[in-house]
Amino acid sequence: MSSVQSQKSSFQTMFRPVHPLEEIPRARRRSIMISLRAHPKVAAYCFALSLSALLTGYDVVIVGSITGLPLFQKNFGESRGNIPIIPSLWLALWSALTFFGQMIGSILGGWLQDRKGRRPALLLGSSVSAVAIALCYTSDIPVEINARRGLFLAGKIVMGVALGILMSATQTIISELAPPPLRGPVLALIPTNTLLGQLIGAGVVFALSHNPTRWSYLIAIATQWPLSLLIFSIALTTPESPVYLITNGQYSRALRSLARLHTSRVDLPTKLEQVRHFVIHEENFSHAHAYLDCFRPKHRRQTMIVLFAGIIPQLFGLTILSQASYFMQIVGMAPTLSFIVLICGISLGLIANIAGIWTLSKIGRRKLILTSLLASALLWLGMGIAGFWSGQITIWYTAGTLMAVVVVNGLGSWPASFAVAGETSSLLLRAKTQGLNWFTNSLLSGILSIAIPYTFNPDAGNMRAKTGFVFAGLCLVGAMVAWVIVPEMMHRDHAEIEKMFELGVGTRAFKNWSASDDTQELRSM
Repeated sequence: MSSVQSQKSSFQTMFRPVHPLEEIPRARRRSIMISLRAHPKVAAYCFALSLSALLTGYDVVIVGSITGLPLFQKNFGESRGNIPIIPSLWLALWSALTFFGQMIGSILGGWLQDRKGRRPALLLGSSVSAVAIALCYTSDIPVEINARRGLFLAGKIVMGVALGILMSATQTIISELAPPPLRGPVLALIPTNTLLGQLIGAGVVFALSHNPTRWSYLIAIATQWPLSLLIFSIALTTPESPVYLITNGQYSRALRSLARLHTSRVDLPTKLEQVRHFVIHEENFSHAHAYLDCFRPKHRRQTMIVLFAGIIPQLFGLTILSQASYFMQIVGMAPTLSFIVLICGISLGLIANIAGIWTLSKIGRRKLILTSLLASALLWLGMGIAGFWSGQITIWYTAGTLMAVVVVNGLGSWPASFAVAGETSSLLLRAKTQGLNWFTNSLLSGILSIAIPYTFNPDAGNMRAKTGFVFAGLCLVGAMVAWVIVPEMMHRDHAEIEKMFELGVGTRAFKNWSASDDTQELRSM
């Protein structure tokens, strides 16, 4: 550690700026297209990194869908009245403990990113996912039924660990690489690719659903391996985050990384100097490097905003939307139609999230979150009221509500929540804050994945469409919290965001706050 500090001191002496810090220019505000032309290599790397979300969406659908395949039910279930079913206990364990694995992986990923780097975390996550797929693929080999179920469960827990590492590392490195005009749009690619993964997975399972052999589920599981290989290859070829390298005193590697990320038009020494000055400022301000530092007074506000942004998808109803096929059957829709509703919902969500990349570049994050959560509350309220009646009108009104909620939030709060979570945290604590972000996301996802079926299942709450009241309440709570704590950070660079939090600028004052001269010394492109 002392050698690193001495190296950093020597470089700090060597790279004294020629001009005063206040003369360092501010990053200009540009449209998406102009920014893409100015930073084509950064945009390409960020797009490639966002593809790690494909595995997250793909895994959710594969696990949720293969349990409905006849041969999987026969080999992993039990017969009741000559009908094979998967016991509810094991279904709950496979779902909930996957999120438990993600919680472990998120914390591990945050620690590993600061210890070894963003790229090693991505490499480890993709490697662990390949091991998890192997466990699931071989889980039908044991003779004893509970051994099969247990091995499949082990595979799902390990996959959860892998996804926790991957998603926390992906959000960290993208937020560090992307310039301010591109940061929101490229972070919005994460939910977009999650939905794309779900759509591909649903198509694979549907294509294999008529296969009468065990290969129906084995092929579905095996098709995850190419995604693991893709993520590993991307991590292998992507430059390490210059922020991580500079923080650890590796200035020569940081300069090489910047050279790979930018075109020849960029003044690399100046770029390095600007990032270095911002890192030095943060180190002088807090010396924060541990998980506990995220909750100390200097960074607590930023951490709370990130954690809240991370659970917004659960608040607007992502849990029940991911169970749309089963939920619609409970409401009264035929199984075949319910699967079509699921596919339509995923497709509409994908289109909306792609459009959300544009809305995120034009409309503020705060406004998108507030309007979409309030609109969702009205939609869920209408569905809840419709639940007091039965029949085809209620069934199709419920299906329409699910699709409308996906579209509204795909255009608004879903991509905006990823942008807020990615740009709010302190630069030195970003990896660990993202670990906490995905830990909280996984925790609430696990709780809701177990609790929500009890609200609408006939053998429990039997609320059916009236479950809309639950999510109407969650959306209203989310909107109120967002109004109080989520500031507008659109078009702000790292220096401005950090300075506003240091000064304690009020939530609603962020939008119109203007940088003073002393902020110039924190500038980061």
